[in-house]
Amino acid sequence: MKVNGKDYLLNILNEKTLNSLLENLKISEKMVVIELNKEIVPKEKYNQVKLEETDNIEIIHFVGGGS
Repeated sequence: MKVNGKDYLLNILNEKTLNSLLENLKISEKMVVIELNKEIVPKEKYNQVKLEETDNIEIIHFVGGGS
């Protein structure tokens, strides 16, 4: 699997869904959008989408701030 363009070894025991992947990476689902195999995944589906070794995931972080 690739996460943000880098090879990532899927731990099938702990990372079965997008939610569990985010938990393992210590990323809050509130501040990201996930693209799975070039498709945006709705947040309400993060716990339902099953991960595969062939998946390509992009995690896009939102950054707050401004002047």
